[in-house]
Amino acid sequence: MTPPATIRLAPEKAPWLATGPLKKILSVLDADGEEARVVGGAVRNTLLGIPPGDFDIATTAKPEEVLKRAASAGFHAVPTGIEHGTITLVVNDKPFEVTTLREDVETDGRHAVVKFGRDWKKDAERRDFTINALFLTRHFDVIDFAGGIADIKNRKIRFIGDAERRIAEDYLRVLRFFRFYAAYGEGVMDAEGLTACIRARPHLAQLSRERVRVELLKLLAAKHAIPALASMSEAGILIDVLGGVPLLASVSNLIKAETELRIEHSAVRHLGALAVRIREDADRLRERLRLANEEHRRLRGMAENWWRIDPAEGEAQSKALLYRIGAENFRDRALIAFSRSAEKADDRGWKNLVGLPERWATPKFPLASKDFVQRGVEKGPALGAALARAEEAWIAAGFPQEKSALDAIVQAAIVAK
Repeated sequence: MTPPATIRLAPEKAPWLATGPLKKILSVLDADGEEARVVGGAVRNTLLGIPPGDFDIATTAKPEEVLKRAASAGFHAVPTGIEHGTITLVVNDKPFEVTTLREDVETDGRHAVVKFGRDWKKDAERRDFTINALFLTRHFDVIDFAGGIADIKNRKIRFIGDAERRIAEDYLRVLRFFRFYAAYGEGVMDAEGLTACIRARPHLAQLSRERVRVELLKLLAAKHAIPALASMSEAGILIDVLGGVPLLASVSNLIKAETELRIEHSAVRHLGALAVRIREDADRLRERLRLANEEHRRLRGMAENWWRIDPAEGEAQSKALLYRIGAENFRDRALIAFSRSAEKADDRGWKNLVGLPERWATPKFPLASKDFVQRGVEKGPALGAALARAEEAWIAAGFPQEKSALDAIVQAAIVAK
């Protein structure tokens, strides 16, 4: 058997390995005839110079042995996926997924039947991409059975072994291929992987909508989302995912505007730029992607009359809209309009419009029911109508606060019926 490639990390590159809860877990699992190593994203990110997120651990110990050792060490153990060999250990209030080495026995493109083993190479070969199949020992050695070290250096996203076979094990890997390229890849996409994704396109329909939503939103938040989306569009995959024609120029312009204005990038806003022109588009995406209620609400807000927003309309109209719909909705809708305008990301007029919520504190409507009741307006529908007329007049007058102006607005609202 060809030995794996191995490199040793300087301890300062992974200080979390030698201290804290991870050290405790490895000291318990990587002993007495069993081995345990950090695997996947934390190792990949460390080699890329990106802070690691969650820490996953692979071990030769079977689930019952993991539970036994966890109990002896005083760790809180949760059998989150015990049928697939996964136990979540909670140490110092932090969760760590521990999974027994395994091989796929049977797959249907969504689920897998596995058997446990002790072969690190076979466990690596069942994973999706080379950059996700790296193991890190508690002695700072990175062990690579699949060429992931070289692919990280070259920013290459490549399936392990036969790309079509890897995808057939779980068709979500089609979307993951583009998502990982968007997050970590550079240059030309791996041709074998791209071809395999195109061939697997008909099978995307069998994926759960929730899983598709998660992958798409992660992709839309990634650094190189635009070239990944462009490739998906050219491959005919993006239109299948969205159920409509993607607006690539709009989302590209939106990301440029967010960057120019130093506004936090938003995956949901990117989705709106990519796929929402009218409210029905937002409704379609809700069903197609199982969007959360708040995500759907934001998308509908972006679709509402975005084409009427323009710096040329003047600040008074912009302030009126901001008052009515709130800062988040205003910013979303203005950015969508900006992304579909002919102006560049540094256009002063659009920058001023999008930045209005930061420059102008939305005032509170200063009138209340008592201001009308004390003038003889009876409680009931008439009072509500008078308040509504007064608020509209107050907005149209530029949000005055002076008593004389407010008295005039109240009187005019009472007279007008």
